[in-house]
Amino acid sequence: MSVPQPLLKKRKMSEGIKYLPLVIPLPLPEDQLKEVVEKSKDWALMHGAAMRSKTQFSEDSLQFAPFVLIPSAFPRREFMKSIEIQLILNELMHKVAHDREFLTSSLKETIKVDEFTRNLFQIYETVHDEGVTQPISLGLVRSDLMLETECPAKADKCRTSSSAGISYCCWKQIEFNTIASGFGWLGPSSGAIQRYILQELGHSDKLKNLPDNNALEGLCSGMIEAWKLYDDPQAVILFIIEDVTFNICDQRFHEFKIREMNPQARVIRRTLTDMAERASLGKNKELIIDGCIVAMIYFRAGYEPGHYHSQKEWDARLLMERSRAIKSPSIQYHLAGTKKVQQTLARPGALEQFLCEPSKVERIKEVFTGLYSLDFDELGDQAVQLAIDNPERFVLKPQREGGGNNVYGLEVRDAVKKMKNSQERTAWILMERIHPPLSRGYIVRPGVSNVPELVDMVSELGIFGVVIGDSETITYNKQVGHMLRTKVSTANEGGVAAGLGALDSPYLID
Repeated sequence: MSVPQPLLKKRKMSEGIKYLPLVIPLPLPEDQLKEVVEKSKDWALMHGAAMRSKTQFSEDSLQFAPFVLIPSAFPRREFMKSIEIQLILNELMHKVAHDREFLTSSLKETIKVDEFTRNLFQIYETVHDEGVTQPISLGLVRSDLMLETECPAKADKCRTSSSAGISYCCWKQIEFNTIASGFGWLGPSSGAIQRYILQELGHSDKLKNLPDNNALEGLCSGMIEAWKLYDDPQAVILFIIEDVTFNICDQRFHEFKIREMNPQARVIRRTLTDMAERASLGKNKELIIDGCIVAMIYFRAGYEPGHYHSQKEWDARLLMERSRAIKSPSIQYHLAGTKKVQQTLARPGALEQFLCEPSKVERIKEVFTGLYSLDFDELGDQAVQLAIDNPERFVLKPQREGGGNNVYGLEVRDAVKKMKNSQERTAWILMERIHPPLSRGYIVRPGVSNVPELVDMVSELGIFGVVIGDSETITYNKQVGHMLRTKVSTANEGGVAAGLGALDSPYLID
């Protein structure tokens, strides 16, 4: 068996730290910094850029979400490329989700050892064997990416910032989210905070370089479109939520925007346990909960094992999949978003199965980073050895969403050694670690001094997409907005809800 060259090559490590240019001169004078931080905290709270506290939880109180004071520089060319390619990614993942043979072959080893993915796959097989009741799927998706400073791009594709002396050759995709793709509200709200701050600091001339961000309206438009396709004005949109919701603003603002955009469309919120105890199917397989017929289901929970407390929650998920309600995601979309499927797409010849135009295939290949299987075959054995020999070159990823699950650095070697001879390894994938440029800025957090330190940071850009269609046709395909999460450069994970990352927005530079 021939081994793809990306697996054999040894990546050149960075020769030096590379920084993005500052948007405004830093550091700020301490008195000015303290004043603008105080104002910005209040602005964030009073405009809904907030969450419930995980340490002092109360349904009656909020604290502002962590945010970066000044927007972070991002190359305009790469930002525009990420927007343009989103429509191709939407198309790709929609087609992947509707290819039973590809999903089955991709996950056949994983489901032997990963109980959570196996449970999802069993639901998938059940509804397909019975015959899919609702052929339409709604994808509310987000493609996450980072800038890569060690890109083997052609010279004519590189741009160099004279102020920073750094070449921006490419960005690389980290993952494609198909369930609970959050920050449709908090993404745009962070830009609004930073617009206010730049004006307060006397930099109104900079506002033109902050791109418009209509993610909330775009995602809600997709839900309303699905609700209309169900063709029952009395039916509701159902949000499936966690037992305890910390990221409440990001969810509620979707609900409020839907009501604003279409007063006829009513949103209700229920947990998986609520559905298990009170939901049923009508004579035409309509989903009924508390007397309401459900037109469309938006899953903000159900992406991790902890959301399923017992078999009855799994039964509720199956009940919903059997129903006529349009789902975001449908079970096939959920599976298409797993790490293992995305790793399989990186194999030679995989993209060509779904994208007929060579130009589309090449554009997708450009943004894929190295993704390697740990299956029990020649390639899997080589990937295991690579991880043991060069652990800091890689990130080890399981089939989990929500952050906080990946393995980094020297711990990669220990983890791979531990499961080298175990079937468990097939539930993980190995991804080449991205080397992003650093930026400098202030991260404002609840309960911390009004004089934050100037720190080194790295950012992750998410591009939102909406796609609607069935197994034969895509009827709705749009890119609808973005979000930027930023963390201190020494942190491996960067989830805002987990308290490690911070809201940010891109400031476009040429």
